[in-house]
Amino acid sequence: MQAGEAELALEAYTRAAGRDGLTGEVLSSLGSANLALGRLGQAETLLRRAVEVEPTWPEAWNNLGVVLMERGQTSEAAEIFRRAYALDNGESDAIRDNLRLALAKRDDTGYDPAQNQDYRLVRRGSGSFLIRREG
Repeated sequence: MQAGEAELALEAYTRAAGRDGLTGEVLSSLGSANLALGRLGQAETLLRRAVEVEPTWPEAWNNLGVVLMERGQTSEAAEIFRRAYALDNGESDAIRDNLRLALAKRDDTGYDPAQNQDYRLVRRGSGSFLIRREG
């Protein structure tokens, strides 16, 4: 999602919130748009509210995990991805890949600047994001 698209999406989701209320879907969509805009604090708050409203929705849990990874909260992100993967019955490749990456990063206690890797978010289908390594 490009910045201009994310701004437009945010406006549309804000209108939906006014019309339909702060449903789990609206909260998740608002959180995902804020994530795309790099507003990690707002994204985390909205996605945490989304999973409170819709605790069985794996996409919202996944997107919360992506925010936590971006904020450097790897251990919590791994647990969030684990929950999302379980709720999805292991069917989502994107969630599985995010879980693998979070576990690998969490378990890697050594830091080697030569192995510094850049990660980027990739939009997947219905508002999910996949963390990808550059290179």
